[in-house]
Amino acid sequence: MKRSLLIKPMMDEHYPTVVRGEGIYLYDDQGKKYLDGSSGAVTASLGHALPEIIHASYEQLQKVSFVYRSQFTSEAAEELAHDLNKRLDAKEDYWSFFVNSGSEATETAMKIAIQHYQEQGKATKNKIISRWVSYHGITMGALSMSGHVKRRERFVPLLEDYPCVAAPYCYQCPFQQTFPNCKLACAKDLETAITRIGAQHIAAFIAEPIVGAAGGVIVPPKGYYQEIKRICDQYDILFIADEVMTGLGRSGKMFAIDYWDVKPDIVTLGKGLSAGYTPIAAALASEKVMLPIIRGSKSIMSGHTFSANPQSAAIALAVLNYLEKEKVVENVQRLGEMLLQKLDLLAKQNPIIGDIRGKGLLIGVEFHSKSHGSLTQKMVKTARDKGLLLYPSSAGVDGIEGDGIIIAPPLTIKEKELDELVALFAETLKEFQGG
Repeated sequence: MKRSLLIKPMMDEHYPTVVRGEGIYLYDDQGKKYLDGSSGAVTASLGHALPEIIHASYEQLQKVSFVYRSQFTSEAAEELAHDLNKRLDAKEDYWSFFVNSGSEATETAMKIAIQHYQEQGKATKNKIISRWVSYHGITMGALSMSGHVKRRERFVPLLEDYPCVAAPYCYQCPFQQTFPNCKLACAKDLETAITRIGAQHIAAFIAEPIVGAAGGVIVPPKGYYQEIKRICDQYDILFIADEVMTGLGRSGKMFAIDYWDVKPDIVTLGKGLSAGYTPIAAALASEKVMLPIIRGSKSIMSGHTFSANPQSAAIALAVLNYLEKEKVVENVQRLGEMLLQKLDLLAKQNPIIGDIRGKGLLIGVEFHSKSHGSLTQKMVKTARDKGLLLYPSSAGVDGIEGDGIIIAPPLTIKEKELDELVALFAETLKEFQGG
């Protein structure tokens, strides 16, 4: 067997070789079957090898796969922008800037926010502020906005100090209070940060509507984002909702921010936009954000070679059409409630589980542990050996000490497959605890 020259996440670890996918399952070259309980990296939201998506991809391949955005537009990209605008269901239009990954989408959102103020002669408004226990991507700008301590630590000298607001982490409240007696202290912390820095220096505040990998699915309390948006509007600061993980049905609503009935100024999308069938992501900017640019330079200073390529756009359109045609999102809330109930029963039988939380088919499991992530890695490996794929997450107020995993199967999972997932997780917990 020849030596691998592929740089993998851990160079000394063995990774199975995948050969095919079918629905919610993946198969390796040894014939082993895996239930994709995390949709990969919370990405494969429609499962694997879906005929409708394959057909749409093939149809576009027969036309044209790539054009450079400075030379052409395409029917697929134009239609995708209109489709996403329609699904936001806002009082104003949202413009789409297509990129290739969630990291590129949040970095593009950052640039649009800063340019929005530059075009108005407010060049001092060039900082983005964000929360601790957050993750917005791995490129340098996106990582600067991320409050994920472990992912920042190697590059701190190169990064901006944008994270400065506490996370809405009710299970381990950083203010040691409980909702609603806390009076949304976590939201008020944004105003404190703005006052300290000075609103004249801040272009935007970015947040994941539901925190993903940095905190193991942290769902803010009722009223949180209404207060966040009020503060942003008061101080003339744009609100960016990072929906890379939560957008397009994952939470049981088309956009997770809809649980709080708030419309952000900029929305970022990724993962579920293509359901893993192609690299594509997007930054969606409201008409209010775009107008100074349209009236000014008329050009956003961002872009990548493969931005808005027709192949990826056509696949994303097929994903959105499938979500609508099969009423996928309408079913996710019901399935998510079923999954939460089943996992709550498991928690009562397994004292290692500290908290179960989430919305739709985005469920976080936080463990009673301060192992600095080693328990998480062992749990994920034990589950994989059982044929269940889980997604590791950080946990704890500092985002370092705690342990957690994310359960986020494809949105197309069936009830009997949910039972299979929970049974495999129960076996994992039993083996892990030496039962």
